[in-house]
Amino acid sequence: MPALNEAKTIYNVLSSIPKEFFGFDKISLLVVDDGSSDHTEREAMRANATVLSHKHNKGVGSAFVTAVDYALKTKADILVSIDADGQFDVNQIAEMIAPINESKADFCIGNRFLDRRPENMPLIKYWGNKQVNKLVGFISEEKIQDASCGFRAYSREALMNLNLHGSFTYTHEVILDLLNKGYSVSQVPVNVTYFEDRESRVASNLISYAVKTSKISLKCLRDYKPFYFFGIVALGFFLVSFFLGAFVAAHWIFTESITPYKSFGIISLILFLVSILFLVLALLADMLGRIRHNQEKILALIKGQTYEKD
Repeated sequence: MPALNEAKTIYNVLSSIPKEFFGFDKISLLVVDDGSSDHTEREAMRANATVLSHKHNKGVGSAFVTAVDYALKTKADILVSIDADGQFDVNQIAEMIAPINESKADFCIGNRFLDRRPENMPLIKYWGNKQVNKLVGFISEEKIQDASCGFRAYSREALMNLNLHGSFTYTHEVILDLLNKGYSVSQVPVNVTYFEDRESRVASNLISYAVKTSKISLKCLRDYKPFYFFGIVALGFFLVSFFLGAFVAAHWIFTESITPYKSFGIISLILFLVSILFLVLALLADMLGRIRHNQEKILALIKGQTYEKD
């Protein structure tokens, strides 16, 4: 449970979490206090939760990485992430972990948009989530219904092979990373309550949120599909070069002169050379992507050996 200044709600949320789940003999409560300035840590400890505190606010992405490290060190079978403000129904944790427990999925993400826009969710935020879903779905080649939901569950194997780089948020990057590695996802319908006086800690500024999440997603596209990413850029330059060159060539055929479009011809040649450079870059990036894939396999083996020793 990542938390930032959630002293008013975190005790009640933690206390309401069921004390047992079918198939598990031990349930542990973990709160990652991401630099809170109130009594979040005290209230979480009062609810008998283990608290890991960041000295300053690092972002929910960093909080999630801290939780993953703790889960692997303590040999947890499943890690469930849920918000500290009480907007999700903790009784649905059982539904969230069931597909993993039954070996039907490697990780599960909540779906807040099964039938319609949740009550009190701003229309612009709902629209923004839909656009992010399309972008993540396009990159992952999987229909994702709610890429931004923080209510999730992960198997130990999925956590062991997960590698994240963003500190701002983790929700989109996790989906792209795990699906790219061949892990299966289950999308579980969840209930959500939006409080009218509640402001999102992550998406308080929708424009900033959209820019930052798009940046993360595009980086993932660059890393997971490098030939496609740089190939599209190369194709763009080539098409502009082709049409400019075709225009100059047509003018020369009909007038036997390239004047006054000589500059167009030069620009066309330059853009053609740029497209060739991006094509070479696409090939090199694709080769480096294969090396990266093998390095992540090696990293997963090292992490497995390290955490098993612990």
